[in-house]
Formats: sequence, C-alpha cells, structure tokens
Amino acid sequence: MLPLIILINEYFCNKYKNPSMKIIDQIIDRFSYKQKVGLLILSGVIVGLGGLFMYLLRAHTYIADNPSACVNCHIMTPYYASWSHSSHGRDATCNDCHVPHSSLVAKYGFKAMDGMKHVAYFVTHSERQAIMAEDMSAQVIMDNCIRCHTQLNQEFVKTGRIDYMMAKRGDGKACWDCHRNVPHGGMNSLSSTPAAEGVTPLPPSPVPEWLHGLTGR
Repeated sequence: MLPLIILINEYFCNKYKNPSMKIIDQIIDRFSYKQKVGLLILSGVIVGLGGLFMYLLRAHTYIADNPSACVNCHIMTPYYASWSHSSHGRDATCNDCHVPHSSLVAKYGFKAMDGMKHVAYFVTHSERQAIMAEDMSAQVIMDNCIRCHTQLNQEFVKTGRIDYMMAKRGDGKACWDCHRNVPHGGMNSLSSTPAAEGVTPLPPSPVPEWLHGLTGR
C-alpha cells in the first residue's frame, strides 16, 4: 500500500511542475462537474461508435496480407474468384500486386488511403459494375509487375523498364496491354459473374445473432 501512496504523491508533485499539465488543469477547471460528466459520456459514445464502425468494416483484417480480406466487400468476389484460379493465385497475394513495396510507410499509407476511398465508393453506391484501376493504382500495379518479373523484362526479352504514365503518354505499352487476361480474366463484374460468390469465402455477418432476432432478419 505504501509504494502506491508514494507513486501517487510523486505523480501529483511532478504534475504541477510540468507547465503543460497546469494548462490542461486550467482548461478542465473551466467546466462544471455536470459538464465534465457529459463530456466523458459523449467521448465514450464517440469512441464506442468509432470502434463499432471499424469492427463492422473488419478493419483489423486489412493489416495482414490475407486475400480473403478483399472480399469483405461482395463486389470484389469476381476478382477474388478469378485470381484464385489463376497462376498468380499460387504465388501472389492481392497486396503483392496492389500496394507499393518501397517501404512500410508507403505500403500502409497507400492501403489506408485506397481503402478509405473504396469505403466511400461503396457507402455512396458510386462504384462501377466493372471496376477499373485508377491512375495511381495502375502505376503501383505496373511497378509491381516489373518488380516481380525483372529478370524476364530486362534479361530474357529485354523490353526494358517503363512506368505506367509513360505508357499512358504513348511511350510504350502497359503490361496488361498484352497480358490482358492476367490474372483476372479480363473485365469482370457482379452481373457478368453471378456464380463467383459461390466459390468465394465470404466472411460471416458481423451482426450478432441476438440483434438479427430483434430486427426480424
């Protein structure tokens, strides 16, 4: 018990030696007891709803490299199904092709930015039936094609190295101009591949059974 009292005493002694703590205390003292309780409850609600939102999005699954995370959104099922049956399905994950690998910061920064953009598209129902890579994503994909196939395109067939923006300007071809069906089998959409969901490991609903019962669904 005595060590705990000593620690508490040291905390309060150091607290008031720290100028920043004094400023924080002055701000807190401006609120009444009821206001402090109200702010505490409001903060708890915001944190709780934020945590629930991230759970419903299965945000934790995007930290790893498991391709099944990509089918958290059912619109991705044709792309998962076509990838899983391709040669890339044996040796490459989604992240091997679709995120940069120059550094951890670049990798997870791109994943976060691209992921939130996808969330915005899906929540607002503004995604295309047949998804196409935007310029920033296409650049990353082509860089990864070259990263994995460096020996092929620089030693065997000696196509050299160009980037996606050079190909877009007409200074060469993008990898998929020739390898059009790799690895997703060309243009796919939910309506053109209705059976894709039958071969894709869709995640279970995050809504608990008791809540399903309350809503009658």
